[in-house]
Amino acid sequence: METYELEALEAVTTRPARAYKTLTAERITPVLGAEISGVDLSEELSAEQRAEIVTAFHDHHVLVFRDQTITVEDHKRFASVFGEPRPVNPPPPEGDPHVLEIRTTSAAANVAGNGWHADGTADAEPSLGSMLYITEIPEPGCGGDTLFANMHLAYEMLSPAMRSLLDPLTAIHDGAQALQGYVPPADYVIPRSEHPLIARHPETDRRLLYVNKAYTSRIPQLSAQESEALLGMLFDTIASRPLLHCRVRWTPNTLVFWDNRCVQHHATYDYYPYARYGRRVAINGGPVKG
Repeated sequence: METYELEALEAVTTRPARAYKTLTAERITPVLGAEISGVDLSEELSAEQRAEIVTAFHDHHVLVFRDQTITVEDHKRFASVFGEPRPVNPPPPEGDPHVLEIRTTSAAANVAGNGWHADGTADAEPSLGSMLYITEIPEPGCGGDTLFANMHLAYEMLSPAMRSLLDPLTAIHDGAQALQGYVPPADYVIPRSEHPLIARHPETDRRLLYVNKAYTSRIPQLSAQESEALLGMLFDTIASRPLLHCRVRWTPNTLVFWDNRCVQHHATYDYYPYARYGRRVAINGGPVKG
């Protein structure tokens, strides 16, 4: 690796471990993710627990809570620690409007999220994050792992010259691109927004790469050919650099909470023809900053 890449990686991997009083955080990789224990999400959290979970979230970006038996109301209560639960868009035909059911049947030729993306970035105000709670895993007892990628580190490991090129640019995020092959409801208004290509996290102020293959269609400051080439390189960087990634293996009654602003994810569909089930609650949090 180049010197600037090693320096970016070292800055993340050499962070001292944080001491917590109410929970334990065990890193999944040196750069992304932590398994959290000592917390029961079926109970009301204390102020100290809430504060320490928020701190762990900012440190690790992906938090994994295992062996949690929670109701829909418990799920939404935990989401409310971070902000207002976000309505599902388009809304579900029945049930709670803030809960997206994730159900894969044995007949599914593909599943939503089977590709690198961040949720809903075509919206003017993308979500703060998502909490996915899986209760049923594929029959073999494995499969359907979710991969996550650190967009802070993706930016920091670019060359200084590339960062200087990207810093002032914006990108168009188009919901129609993510809907290819799907037919949305007749009254659904397809979102389309323009965001900074290099954004700042609204709470930590760290820069991050803010493009994803599912939604990002064009860099308007460049020609169509230049935009396609540059976005293709960035998409490939995200997908082809394993050191940016962590992998979460699902077990029944696991809740995973990720920061949608600085993390991309990929739902692996390696369990056909088996089924799985879970539910997701997303959280409002306002847009990233330029």
